[in-house]
Amino acid sequence: MKTAVVTDTASYLTPEQIKKYNITVLPITVILGDKQYKETEELTDDKFYDYLRNEPELPTTSQVSLGQIQEAYDRLVDEGYDTIISIHLSLGITSFMDNLRMFVKTYDRATIYPFDSMAASAAEADLCMLAGSMAQKDIDPEVIVSKLTELRESTDIYFAVNDLKHLSRTGRLSNRSAIIGSLLDVKPLLTFKDGKIFAIGKERTMHRAFRMISLEIQKYVEEHPDYKLHITIVDSNNREMLAKWVNDFTEVFPDARISQSHLGPAISVHTGEKTMGVVWDKDLLNEN
Repeated sequence: MKTAVVTDTASYLTPEQIKKYNITVLPITVILGDKQYKETEELTDDKFYDYLRNEPELPTTSQVSLGQIQEAYDRLVDEGYDTIISIHLSLGITSFMDNLRMFVKTYDRATIYPFDSMAASAAEADLCMLAGSMAQKDIDPEVIVSKLTELRESTDIYFAVNDLKHLSRTGRLSNRSAIIGSLLDVKPLLTFKDGKIFAIGKERTMHRAFRMISLEIQKYVEEHPDYKLHITIVDSNNREMLAKWVNDFTEVFPDARISQSHLGPAISVHTGEKTMGVVWDKDLLNEN
């Protein structure tokens, strides 16, 4: 049995991570005006953020097509894989997972395990890297999926956006009436709950957002004293703040493994620029 791992660009894995864990990554399409671009392959962050700042027509996205999925699966089967674990963007953000589950019912060239990350970005990436690491050790796919579920259930995500304009426009905020960040000088705080994005509070500055998130992670540590902790700091074109938060979280949680990641166009369409996020979970990738 030979197991492959497939995901989409919303995981924002680095080229080094993709190579190390042998992961197949399919591009989400980003639409700027009348032009379409495959994320990471055809659209740079600079071009996207320039468009976001200067063009009146806001960008949109198009999910990975089932044609792309079939092409990728067929290629992997031709390379000798008979099992594929396919980890993707949350069903609460896109209908892709429903479409994928329907597709795999009729795909008979390999055994497919569709897995809903119930998140995006670094949370999705952590699942992919764990799956890739275990697949390289020829671990049974049922065991891999069980471990992915354990990791997903251990994951918390908080992020602070400059305003709710983009999330409200794209319909990705599940309780947008609960907080009106765009009308005030605040940084709305959001989280994933059951795979959907919910507003949970607001802070006046990113520094206060950092303090609030730190308190949540401290509670997590106290509730799970036996966990090795992994914290990933994520930014949306906010590199100076990213560097500061990486340093600050390293000081506050010296025993944790600290990583960093970035949001690209497909997710920044919804969050806007200058978003800061933190993902924390049980460090199953470095458990032993």
